[in-house]
Order: sequence, then structure tokens, then C-alpha cells
Amino acid sequence: MSENSAAQPLRLPKVSMRRRARRSVTRHWTLYLLLMVPLVHLVIFKYVPMANAVIAFKDYNIIKGVWGSDWVGLRNFQQIFDNPVFWQLVKNTFLLSFYAVIASFPVPIILALALNEIRQGIFKRTVQMVTYAPYFISTVVVVSMTIMILSPQTGLVSHVTGFFGVDKADLLADADYFRHIYVWSDIWQTAGYSAVIYLATLAGVDQSLYEAARVDGATRLQKIWHVDLPSIMPVAVIILVLAVGNIMAIGFEKAFLLQNPINLSSSEIIATYVYKTGLLNADFSQATAIGLLNSVVNLALLVFVNFVAKRLTGSGVWS
Repeated sequence: MSENSAAQPLRLPKVSMRRRARRSVTRHWTLYLLLMVPLVHLVIFKYVPMANAVIAFKDYNIIKGVWGSDWVGLRNFQQIFDNPVFWQLVKNTFLLSFYAVIASFPVPIILALALNEIRQGIFKRTVQMVTYAPYFISTVVVVSMTIMILSPQTGLVSHVTGFFGVDKADLLADADYFRHIYVWSDIWQTAGYSAVIYLATLAGVDQSLYEAARVDGATRLQKIWHVDLPSIMPVAVIILVLAVGNIMAIGFEKAFLLQNPINLSSSEIIATYVYKTGLLNADFSQATAIGLLNSVVNLALLVFVNFVAKRLTGSGVWS
């Protein structure tokens, strides 16, 4: 063998992409089978129904069906912007969602950092269980509990404020208190569950970082600031991006159940208006147009926030 031929690198035969894919499927067919179940569910129940959003551009007639109804172009969207109620809906939805994101984002992080510092196993598990349990209570039950606690006649809040000489007040009948009741009851229900994600992240932190901080004489607060917070920051950024991306898609159930004619000026949001327009008034085209517009705004916010997060922290939902 000559010297030049010995210096040439060994070239492996090229394998086509299709052949590699076929070989991978044959070798890992059980994993692909497991992947197919959620994919089929996603396509059938999430993507196929999107086709019905076309009635936002039609004068939907239940006799003619989705594809047989007459096209009206952007008339439904024009009626939305001409509706004086629409901008009040946008304002209520944005303020409620923004308040919920700002108030609920730091609470699970603080709870997870506090639980991570607790060394007594029984106390730690008890606190974790107590904060985690409300997540499994249905929204209807949470709303019922909230109404009972805030009842001006028999509620706990009225008894406590009455003990200090404060007059009894029906907080749910005051539009100014609706957003506070909605957001903080939601935090009570979901903070423990959300903290689990951060606890799992803290459990995977390299222990040598803690050892190095201890050798350097760092206090507990310094350890949290310089080790724990940077470790959970990528996860926190992703959760914040997803939360801001859904800022206009706040839940319907709780707002509708806490709603009454007196607090309607604050509690009427896009989701409750779509329900009343679409199902109660049977104006399906108008309701779909509002929902579609809301989804487009959410998508734009998600892209924008992900871009900002990538520029500021280097982390995002996608690159």
C-alpha cells in the first residue's frame, strides 16, 4: 500500500435518509407506536376542528352547514370593531390576564425555593401536600368555596372584618374586587402544582456548586441568589413566555361562575362574551370571528415575547 492511500480517511458508504428512517422505525417501532397515540389525538381533536374556523368569514346557516353557507368576507370582523362593547372586553381580558401573570409568576418560584431550603422531611412533605392539594379541586368547587367565604352574611371574611369593627361588604358585588378575587383564588389553587416544576429543576442542580458556595462562605440567601435562581432561570423564562403567549386566552369557567350582573363591568371578558354570543344568541359566525381574532393576538404575543426572551436571556420556547 502506498503512503498517500494510507493517509486518506476511511469513507463509509452513504445511506439515504429514507433508508435510515426505515431502519430507525424498524428498530424502535415501540417508541414510534407510543408517539402515534398523542399525535393522532392532537390531529383529530386540535387541528381538524380548526377547519371549522372558516365560518368566521361566512354567514353561517345551520341548514347549509359549514361549507355550504354564504361567504361574507371580513364583515364579521368589521362588526366586532364597530361593537362598542368589544374594546371593554379587550380591556377586561388584558387587565385580568396581565394581573394573573404578574401575580402568579413569582409565587411558585418563592415557594419552591423555600421548600428546597427546608431540611425536615415531614414538615416539607406536609407543606408540599397542603399547597399541592388545591390543584385537584375542580373549578366549580373552588368558586363555590370562594362564594361561601366571601358571603356578607355567613362568610369567614365578614366575620373577621366584623371583629375589627369593619362593616360587612359583599365583595363579589363590587366590580373593583373581581380581579383580586379571581387572581388570588387562582394562585391558591395552582401555586403548589406549579412549584413542582421548579423543585424538579432544583433537584438536578450540580451539588458541587453548593459545595463551592459553602467553601466560599456564602449565606443561604447568597446561595439562593447565585446558585438556585440561575439554575431555574431557563425553566422560568419558558413558563413566562408560555404564560404571556396565552395572556388573552384566560379561562372561561371561573370568570363565568364568579360573574354576576353587578360586577359585569369587570368580569365580562372575551371568553364569556364568545359563549353568550355563540351559544346563547346562536351567532356562531360572530363568536368564531372573536375567538379567531383572540387567537391571532395570542400568537403574535407569543412570537414577540419569545423573541425578547431569546435576546435578553438566551432561552426561549423555540430558537
